[in-house]
Amino acid sequence: MFIKRLSIIFSLIILTLASCKKEDDTLNTEEKGTFALEFENVVNGSPLVLNTQTYSNANGDKFNISVFKYYVSNIKLTKSDGSVYAVPESYLLADAAKPESLLNSMTNIPVGDYTKISFIIGVDKERNLSGAQTGALDPIHGMFWTWNSGYIFVKLEGTSPQSTATNNALTFHIGGIVDPNNTIRTFSTDFNPANPLRIRTDKKPQLHFKVNAASLFTGKQSVNFATLNFTMGAANSVVVADNYVNGLFELDHIHN
Repeated sequence: MFIKRLSIIFSLIILTLASCKKEDDTLNTEEKGTFALEFENVVNGSPLVLNTQTYSNANGDKFNISVFKYYVSNIKLTKSDGSVYAVPESYLLADAAKPESLLNSMTNIPVGDYTKISFIIGVDKERNLSGAQTGALDPIHGMFWTWNSGYIFVKLEGTSPQSTATNNALTFHIGGIVDPNNTIRTFSTDFNPANPLRIRTDKKPQLHFKVNAASLFTGKQSVNFATLNFTMGAANSVVVADNYVNGLFELDHIHN
């Protein structure tokens, strides 16, 4: 009886593996699917609430946030076979004041299993040099320096009692593409091998990222608002970009 049951179990395992292999083998890579990118804004794990909520940075300074926007661009997906698919014209602007901007649909993605995503935090050099544009790159969104002919990659504004600026203001407009003050940064993360991003014609999976606004102020160099409370490019923006490159985005889960 035991041997018979063991034989049945092995048979079921073989059938399951064969079924999975058959699905992989029969995927038509000419077919297209979609997935969604969802951004959940937080401050060190707490939900980001504009204007009214008080937070603390790593230095112990208190602050609130009135504006939080950021660009995600040049999205690339790596398949399980190592090939890379670059999503064409992938320029997204997330704005904490506009909840609809935090959920973005990516269409016409070749079907398959993807194991990694990468993207630029900001806007690539070529599009920075192309002048004002349309869509997410339209200057109407307040993320373009007309005086500098370039994009603001990440914008955070608010106040802090520790800030020595007028009205205790915090103004962090991070951008710039020219060395030594180049603030283009690339984020990438691998997916759990047991749960890749599965693009299919009949499904719409979702990548859910938590986006930590407080990462601007800690990481490579902790920010003290008494001495750094204003930047619009240049060396201080590099300090902030070097902080958030490894802390701004965290993949929370994949919903296939």
